[in-house]
Amino acid sequence: MTDVDLPSQGPCDVAVVGGGPAGLAAAIALALGGARTVLIAKRTPYGDNRTTALLGQSVDFLETLGVWSRCAANAAPLRVMRLVDDTGRLIRAPEVRFSCDEIGRDVFGYNIENRILVDALEARAAELANLTRIDDDADLVSPQADHAEIRTRHGTVVTARLVAAADGRHSLSRDAAGIGVSRRPLNQTAVTFNVRHSRPHRDVSTEFHTVHGPCVLVPLPGDRSSIVWVTTPRETERLMALDDAALSREIEQRSHAILGHMEVESGRHAFPLAIERPKRLAMQRVVLVGEAAHVVPPIGAQGLNLGLRDASDLAEIASAAIARGDDPGTPQTLARYERARTPDIVSRTFAIDIANRSLLSSFLPVQGLRAVGMYLLGQVGPLRRFAMREGLTPWWRTSRGDSALTAERSSHS
Repeated sequence: MTDVDLPSQGPCDVAVVGGGPAGLAAAIALALGGARTVLIAKRTPYGDNRTTALLGQSVDFLETLGVWSRCAANAAPLRVMRLVDDTGRLIRAPEVRFSCDEIGRDVFGYNIENRILVDALEARAAELANLTRIDDDADLVSPQADHAEIRTRHGTVVTARLVAAADGRHSLSRDAAGIGVSRRPLNQTAVTFNVRHSRPHRDVSTEFHTVHGPCVLVPLPGDRSSIVWVTTPRETERLMALDDAALSREIEQRSHAILGHMEVESGRHAFPLAIERPKRLAMQRVVLVGEAAHVVPPIGAQGLNLGLRDASDLAEIASAAIARGDDPGTPQTLARYERARTPDIVSRTFAIDIANRSLLSSFLPVQGLRAVGMYLLGQVGPLRRFAMREGLTPWWRTSRGDSALTAERSSHS
């Protein structure tokens, strides 16, 4: 990868705007697929200690990109997932336990700190000859009939046939394409932090369901876990105001001390939850990737996994168009991307929304239905196995591979 050494033979094939995990993965996949790619993103150290549970084909995709081997040693396997009703309501669901060996897998996935994943992605991106890095933020995106122009804050102008908008929920590129967004704020906030504990987690992720949302303990390497605690904004203010010792006691109590004594590590974050969906996923030479394309609550670990599937599908579709000698920014190519991504995003958003609403509902019939559904998941093997497989990867993608991308990998390394 070169810095500000733009191709002299005209517009690049794809400009990726945004350097988060989804944007970096998209840029690497596009370059490996043969696209002349420019990544426009300011280099900044990853700012927090949040983690991501990479599920299903996400790890396979990162392996195909040559990224996973760089960070796998710092990830914790996820082999069992427990759902525990801790609402204290009259009607409560039974505990449900999902085990990866029941569906013939060694692991469901791996939990990794985002900063470690980003470092691995950055290192891989730096190796690719046809990936140019502009170490700056985009200031203006101008879609035209036959190309798009991106101007950075320091005046560099990039011309591209296609723009991959990976610039987050307040996407400049999405706005430039005229794509509107449907936003529904939730009266919930997620508090995230990491802990050390006196008992081993044994690769078990435990999700306590409370009346305000889930509180999830996800394994990290060693006797450590990451916490995602969804609660009310008022309760969030109280938790964020506690010192580390007091917060340690709170999470130990909330988790019923299943991991023994807990010590909160430095660094905690809180962010309000919402569901956001753009009206389109592609328009006017702009395609949406990552949080520009979907914002969902941290339930079921779907956020970045969706973003990596965005990157995978975009690379496959754009690379195929370029291989045929076609323009990757035509309405036909953009329509193929929309058709590929819409069912996945819509179905995941719907499932997360329903799961969240059913947990928060005080309506007894809804609580009863939820309890029955959880009981069936726990007791009916075929249903439980279907839910596990679907939670990892949408059923229509299970037979897909990345053979084209794999074939290009060696020739563009």
